[in-house]
Amino acid sequence: MSMRSPNFIDSSTLKGIGVGLRAPHVAEILTNQPELDWFELLADNHIAEGGWLRRQAIEVANVYPVTMHCVGMSIGSIDPINFDYLKKIKNLAMEINPKLISDHLCWTSLHTHYSHDLLPLPYTEEALIHVASRINQIQDYLGVRIAVENVSAYLTYKHSIINEVEFINALAQKADCSILFDINNLYVNQVNNGQDSDEYINNIDVNRVAEIHLAGFEEKENYYLDAHNSHVHEDVLVLYEKFLSCNKDIPTLIEWDHDIPEFSVLYGEAIKAKNVHRMFNDKRESEYELADAS
Repeated sequence: MSMRSPNFIDSSTLKGIGVGLRAPHVAEILTNQPELDWFELLADNHIAEGGWLRRQAIEVANVYPVTMHCVGMSIGSIDPINFDYLKKIKNLAMEINPKLISDHLCWTSLHTHYSHDLLPLPYTEEALIHVASRINQIQDYLGVRIAVENVSAYLTYKHSIINEVEFINALAQKADCSILFDINNLYVNQVNNGQDSDEYINNIDVNRVAEIHLAGFEEKENYYLDAHNSHVHEDVLVLYEKFLSCNKDIPTLIEWDHDIPEFSVLYGEAIKAKNVHRMFNDKRESEYELADAS
């Protein structure tokens, strides 16, 4: 029986363009209060009780809507669910009232040993049942519906019998969770593993997509690395435009986790995404007006 409280988090109120909150920018953000719609917190940076990082999260949340993005749930692991970790996530959420809590469709631990990478899953019926069960337990403990993000991958499994977009759609339905659609990860996987971006965009369950991520990658000799250390690539923006052109307005985040630049650079990336957003919103409004007139 679900213990979720619909009043605790309402992701439908999340709108527009957000930026990932990073410590070097907090003072500037609080002082200048730039015209951004929301900020996303890397929740694991703020879950320790007390201290400056916790106060940062609370102070920003007092000014802007925020979301919490996690890396420690290890949703796909066979290890027992770490309820000590989830308790810290829940306590932080109670303090800052996020509009959404998310983590990744991956596993990060085995026999309590934690990887520093978001490791992909084989897409099988067995994995689908296993992961859906774990998400249900996590959601019932937190009392909210979470969003699950597609991850970048540098290998595929021979045992996979379901393609990724079908798997994540089925998972969202079975676990009654949302999807965090990372378009940069989609592009990286297209280059690395031959994933079909058009098929993915055309088939993802848009009614389950609660948030979009845009980020930069790094070109290596034989693959692309999901590095989050540069501007959003033009090819990623093309996929973003393609997705928005045929779907509803979905809140979008700019991620930049490494080689962090001045805040003005991130703000510029947010303006790019906002312009794409505005273009398609204006187009949709014009189409609605023409339909009403006819």
